[in-house]
Amino acid sequence: MGMMQEFREFAVKGNAIDLAVGVIIGGAFGKIVDSIVGDLIMPIVGRIFGGLDFSSYYIPLAGQAAGMPLEAAKKAGAVFAYGNFITILVNFILLAFIIFMMVKQINRLKKEEPAPAPEAPAEEVQLLREIRDSLKR
Repeated sequence: MGMMQEFREFAVKGNAIDLAVGVIIGGAFGKIVDSIVGDLIMPIVGRIFGGLDFSSYYIPLAGQAAGMPLEAAKKAGAVFAYGNFITILVNFILLAFIIFMMVKQINRLKKEEPAPAPEAPAEEVQLLREIRDSLKR
């Protein structure tokens, strides 16, 4: 029963719950970025590089015919699918840049705590108190 209690304490800690929420939101956000890259950016890049689907660029490694679709070439043997890698790389770079910008904005919005006032050295304070007390007499 002790292990269940420890697990319950771990599961309801703020950090574990924050992490779970972050993972869920990150997964949904990742799908949005996948769509942006796959449906908006890569077709433009593909158009620039010849009008083909960029993710279907590959080099056949098992003697497949060069004009086969990527899936058919994969079924026929090994392929070097560099277009798919470049698509995923662009996806990662875009996602990393968006997260960087979000964190930068969040940090900018956080209120900066004012620096604590420098404390006077103890000797000076004591001397000033003695002078004050002397003047009162």
